Amino acid sequence: MRARYGIPLSITAVTAAGIAYAAGYEVRSFRLRRVTVPVLPAGMRPLRVLQVSDIHMVGGQRKKQRWLRSLAGLRPDLVINTGDNLSDPEGIPETLDALGPLMEFPGAYVFGSNDYYAPKLRNPGRYLLEKATGRHGLNGNAPVTGVVRNPWEDLRDGFDKAGWLNLTNTRGALKIDGREIAFTGLDDPHIKRDRYAEVAGGPAPDADFSMAVVHAPYLRVLDAFTADRYPLILAGHTHGGQLCIPFYGALVTNCDIDTRRVKGLSTHLAGGHRSYLHVSAGCGTNRYTPVRFACPPEATLLTLVPRD
Repeated sequence: MRARYGIPLSITAVTAAGIAYAAGYEVRSFRLRRVTVPVLPAGMRPLRVLQVSDIHMVGGQRKKQRWLRSLAGLRPDLVINTGDNLSDPEGIPETLDALGPLMEFPGAYVFGSNDYYAPKLRNPGRYLLEKATGRHGLNGNAPVTGVVRNPWEDLRDGFDKAGWLNLTNTRGALKIDGREIAFTGLDDPHIKRDRYAEVAGGPAPDADFSMAVVHAPYLRVLDAFTADRYPLILAGHTHGGQLCIPFYGALVTNCDIDTRRVKGLSTHLAGGHRSYLHVSAGCGTNRYTPVRFACPPEATLLTLVPRD
């Protein structure tokens, strides 16, 4: 009997330990990553950009809220929020409270699908199916029915009141330490709200530096930004794979970008040009899958320096 049941019991114990670690520890093990990106024009002073993404706030997440507030101690030059702030229709007050200290700094934002709509319970295996078939979100799939609409306008109004730029299919600029930083943003490609034709044309010619911002790093968007010669693209959405295999990495990206670039700094080539791409693994999860494994929650401090 011991020989027959020894292996299954061992597997059960290891699985239970892994779930306990993923749901009890790692999902709350918040990290700050630091990345240096050589994208500025020669002679320009470094620019410190704090990127926060995929907060997926649910009521009562006190540790996450305290950690987000503590990021203001970094004193960034600029804050970029790449969307999916919510995972609870009633989470807007706590989200604005947690981001309040960061809203004292210049900032800009785009929204993700979870800002507009509350999440639904779904089979995690569907992410593998979508990867195999090339269909993600509304890109090839039928519209989801019965979703709850979030009061996202309240979130938008809170960001706007703080002076953060709304980059929903539009352009904008901020004056930071005497430098004009221009932005081009898109609404979420995951639910096909991106309208690149409305912002096409490349970096602002009179700005000291221009960057592109989007929630989900779909290839059509990355191709367009890169072909238009944006030196830097910031995105989120992927959760870094969320459930990863140690020494292997992510299994899925929840969009059509490859798993090798599911998080962190990489490059993208299109139209004979190259852009730096930074994808944040984010600091939250869908409320129905509150686990992370081999992929800690994060924010990133990017130090932009002159090109070589």
